[in-house]
Amino acid sequence: MPTTPSTTRPPRLRRMPPAAAFLLAVTAAAWWPSTVWATPEATASAALQDKQVQGNARLRVWGFEVYDASLWAGPGFDAQRYEQHRFGLELSYLRSLKGRAIAERSIEEMRGIAPITPEQATRWLAAMSALFPDVQRGDRITGVHVPGSGARFYLNGRLRGELADDAFSSLFFGIWLSPNTSQPAMRATLLQSVAAPRTP
Repeated sequence: MPTTPSTTRPPRLRRMPPAAAFLLAVTAAAWWPSTVWATPEATASAALQDKQVQGNARLRVWGFEVYDASLWAGPGFDAQRYEQHRFGLELSYLRSLKGRAIAERSIEEMRGIAPITPEQATRWLAAMSALFPDVQRGDRITGVHVPGSGARFYLNGRLRGELADDAFSSLFFGIWLSPNTSQPAMRATLLQSVAAPRTP
């Protein structure tokens, strides 16, 4: 399972749109880089230019439709080692939700996959609350996992910001891809086009 990086230096802002840079500045104290970052792509399509949709699934909670999810990954994607691959997960929302509520639910789901410390929960919740906007029906949030670096988030295809913490990114995307997910049927559907994992 992911471990907390040893360094506590705040990340340096990378060249990006002013709105995204402002969000990073607000939450810089909650983040740190685990490696040297390249300049993030400005659009989700650029970040996932060599990836294809592997599966689509719809989340329903108590009969309410929440979002449609799409997994974008390249050839050779291994679901059991998903944290080793660059990939994207796009959520197309079917109802209005508060960004804070999305962040809080994400922390709950991450706790169900693996233990996280109170310090991690506080730090990650603050970062996600700044990154995730209030969404309306039709809005899309795309998360891109960059192995060894962290997660980048896009709103309706445009860069929103990045959270340079590989431990966070691995666990966050585990909400959908970990065998311990609370939605195993959704995981299976998202991975329907992925080749069978390699034998260790």
